[in-house]
Amino acid sequence: QVQLVESGGGLVQPGGSLTLSCAVSGTIYRLYDLGWYRQAPGKQRDLVASITTAGITNYGDSVKGRFTISRDNAKKTVDLLMNSLSPDDTAVYYCNADILATYYSRRANYWGQGTQVTVSS
Repeated sequence: QVQLVESGGGLVQPGGSLTLSCAVSGTIYRLYDLGWYRQAPGKQRDLVASITTAGITNYGDSVKGRFTISRDNAKKTVDLLMNSLSPDDTAVYYCNADILATYYSRRANYWGQGTQVTVSS
């Protein structure tokens, strides 16, 4: 079984910063792309940021220059540093991982349970 456990969400004031962390555990033969998505009430789930095993990053337009994604391949973790937060960043943030569980299995996509980020004064 594969598990993705997010942490670090909470309430922050506008202009503040927050770091989300996601730990991937379980049966993992190979860990590919890692990413963060978010979903605000009544809206679709959108990409926030992603990172390949080689460290190549991709960001959603609304967070470029404010958010930074990083990963630790040895620890199987992915972090999201969020700066200059605004109320528009309020959403549930989900960790996402592209994983090959065993040599004989198929590559599959996994999601964490989500962590709430609320930006409000």
